[in-house]
Amino acid sequence: MGRTFSEKLLGGKAGKPARAGEIVTVSPDYILSHDNSAAIIKEFRKLEIERVKRAGKIVIVLDHVVPASSEKYAQNHKEIREFVAEQGISHFFDVHHGICHQVFSENGFALPGKLILGADSHTTSYGAFGAFSAGIGRSEAASVWATDEIWLRVPETIRIEMSGTLPAMVSAKDVILKIIGDHGADRANYKAVEFAGPAANTLSLSSRLVMANMAAEMGAKNGYFFPDEKTLTWLEENARSEYDVTVSDPDAGYEAVLAYDISVIAPQVACPHTVDNVRPVSEVEGTSFHQAIIGTCTNGRAEDLEVAARILRGKKVHQGIRVLVIPASRREYLLALQRGDLEVLAEAGCLILNPGCGPCLGAHQGILAPGEVALSTANRNFRGRMGSRDSAIYLASPATVAASALEGRIADPRKYT
Repeated sequence: MGRTFSEKLLGGKAGKPARAGEIVTVSPDYILSHDNSAAIIKEFRKLEIERVKRAGKIVIVLDHVVPASSEKYAQNHKEIREFVAEQGISHFFDVHHGICHQVFSENGFALPGKLILGADSHTTSYGAFGAFSAGIGRSEAASVWATDEIWLRVPETIRIEMSGTLPAMVSAKDVILKIIGDHGADRANYKAVEFAGPAANTLSLSSRLVMANMAAEMGAKNGYFFPDEKTLTWLEENARSEYDVTVSDPDAGYEAVLAYDISVIAPQVACPHTVDNVRPVSEVEGTSFHQAIIGTCTNGRAEDLEVAARILRGKKVHQGIRVLVIPASRREYLLALQRGDLEVLAEAGCLILNPGCGPCLGAHQGILAPGEVALSTANRNFRGRMGSRDSAIYLASPATVAASALEGRIADPRKYT
């Protein structure tokens, strides 16, 4: 029997053949952290080691609370900057760059065949480029800083076989919400999720980032797409180092194969308070809410902002709705600005925020009061995620959020094609 992508990549990094279920000791190509680097530094100091083992592998992006909203966050940022200077960490991106997952990707760190670890659960994003990328804890990150190695269990693989073509006003966000809703938030616990089939190659890289990012919401250790011509063409201008494409063997063994015809998927909405509480938009149409969010690391790229602008062009958002727009990075912000999409959104009554995590983590910029409801393109809707534990969050695509912002209630975006 052949080997899956995860078996081949982790076996290669370990220097020996590996099968699902085995434990391997590996050295990552890169290790990512963000504002939580302040906590990782504290754990690193406890090890009583003066220098990180491989400074060139460490990537730090300040994105969660940027600019700092309190003295506490300002102090954390200060400590991170001082540590970066002390350790000679060259891959440091301060508060003006954007969200770590987008910044990491667009700066060419996310590459086929690379092993990437990150102190953030949505590190799975980089599988969009054919990397094995997984989230780890803060103490694990500190240990990797110190030793340049970690042990990992080789995951079993679930293959998502996609066929068909996306209908108008239906996006990759709807597809991944449908998959999570059908199979549950724990279906892929410590599994690899392989997004494949003829429809996979029709998706843009931005759309692949959406699905790889939200593989974490199925419990996945990693989620990935095989690099195709779109990927390799993009990497010609953006890759910062050499890479090796790794793919599953044709006769690889899968735990399960789940088939989806994406041409029959309708817009989906994840209802409070779990990501797998998913329904077609028709079942929740008319639900009122107070705040709309278009952006974050899941859906804050120019592709997403363009869809929202197309729906809102020449119109005004409902007077009872506040709409926050959060580009995923400075590069995506400037691209949407050059295309005129940010102007359209601003004229429609949206508030354009700086690139960053914003209200998604409930620390600043648009947190919810008790009793308030948000409709968001983010990736999580747990109770208290965006402020008060007595608030509620619905998740949907940029098209659904934009259409709903016009009407003041959850709406089907297909009427705006």
